[in-house]
Amino acid sequence: MRKTLRWLLSLVVLIGTVSTAGAATAAQPDAAGTNVVNDDAADIKDRLLAIPGMSLVEEKPYTGYRFFVLNYTQPVDHRKPSKGTFQQRITVLHKDTARPTVFFTGGYNVSTTPRRSEPAQIVDGNQISMEYRFFTPSRPAPADWTKLDIWQAASDQHRIFKALKPIYDKKWVSTGGSKGGMTATYFERFYPRDMDGVVAYVAPNDVVNKEDSAYDRFFAKVGTKECRTRLNAVQREALVRRTALEKKYREVAAAEGYTFNTVGSLDKAYEAVVLDYVWGFWQYGTLAGCDEIPTDAKNATDDEIWTSVDTISGFSFYTDQGLEPYTPYYYQAGTQLGAPTIGFPHIEKKLIRYGYQPPRNFVPRDISMKFQPGVMHDVDAWVKRNANQMLFVYGQNDPWGAEPFRVGKGARDSYVFTAPGMNHGANVAGLVPDQKALATARILEWAGVASAAVQADPDKAKPLAKYDSKLDKRKVERQLRP
Repeated sequence: MRKTLRWLLSLVVLIGTVSTAGAATAAQPDAAGTNVVNDDAADIKDRLLAIPGMSLVEEKPYTGYRFFVLNYTQPVDHRKPSKGTFQQRITVLHKDTARPTVFFTGGYNVSTTPRRSEPAQIVDGNQISMEYRFFTPSRPAPADWTKLDIWQAASDQHRIFKALKPIYDKKWVSTGGSKGGMTATYFERFYPRDMDGVVAYVAPNDVVNKEDSAYDRFFAKVGTKECRTRLNAVQREALVRRTALEKKYREVAAAEGYTFNTVGSLDKAYEAVVLDYVWGFWQYGTLAGCDEIPTDAKNATDDEIWTSVDTISGFSFYTDQGLEPYTPYYYQAGTQLGAPTIGFPHIEKKLIRYGYQPPRNFVPRDISMKFQPGVMHDVDAWVKRNANQMLFVYGQNDPWGAEPFRVGKGARDSYVFTAPGMNHGANVAGLVPDQKALATARILEWAGVASAAVQADPDKAKPLAKYDSKLDKRKVERQLRP
């Protein structure tokens, strides 16, 4: 649960036309041949800063776009707006107000480096990105943790959308990966009239927190038997050699200044890291990566076992310093989102002292927590009955996909696709050809930019913007939160 929790980790050739409403035009080449964004009438920065509560942190240049890091004043409690406010960080990757807009949520901190999600590339549009409440610096002071829930976060997103819609008045599509995909789904559940489409990547759906057998079934079949055996052997050996490897852990902790007050002890942290090992490999690794796992764990050196576990799980994570940035995630996992627990049939019970520890163990004790078992059931039931223009994308080898969202008879124009062989980085580009074409065509249609040819034949659907190696770089963090 512990790690799974945290895991339960951040996814045209149409040329913009000049807007008749004083919006920015598409990028145009200057005398040097460089694309620059020009504004017709009011400058886009002035229009953004004219929104009540919006302030500029910085503007960063990027060819063909304008990129702003902003703060937006939000109520701490949307039910009682007079009870205080906080500054929420957002970013705007501005292309052209005549283009559609993608609302991206990562579910954690927001990147202040220009990045473009896959849907934003597909529709060649603008992108608004939101930092999730209570992730610093978007944390109220003092922090009333009872105001960190999925409805309050969805209401943050709703207010941002309402503030920006007069400027970006074309179609909107929301998206996000992992916890960001969950966030996009919850937003749709509470504010179903805001977005014109939803693309949720690798979004876990832990409907019944105490029933996690789907994960055990996943780990019994994922990859190949040879790879599973090799991983299991290293994981077990790390527990067999606990005394020797914990000695190394203490030395590293002393050298780096690591402490273990939140989790309780170095021993608890050590076991948590080791039990994350197999999950972590499949979340971000590939079957080909098994070649890098020690082939004979019993005869491997201590350094080989340590290095393999540290590379995949990271011995720094369950330290106070590693956990602190993710306190909001663990708080939500332990109050609403839920967290998986898995068995370890390949490890003798005597070698496991704590098992998968609950989210409570990763949140400072001065923060109260109480789990609300009906919250995820409500969202799951709503999606099954009411999903409209929603796309869920999962990876075949991603543990988080063991409990996916599903659409039922009441859903309309909604899909759940799985990318073969892919992990927690699964995307539309990784789907089989017919699903890739259909998904791309639906995203274009939802965004209002599908050509007549694509509408007639989805197989002709392709991203409208060319791939940009910097802008479209997928940042993969080795962390086991979703």
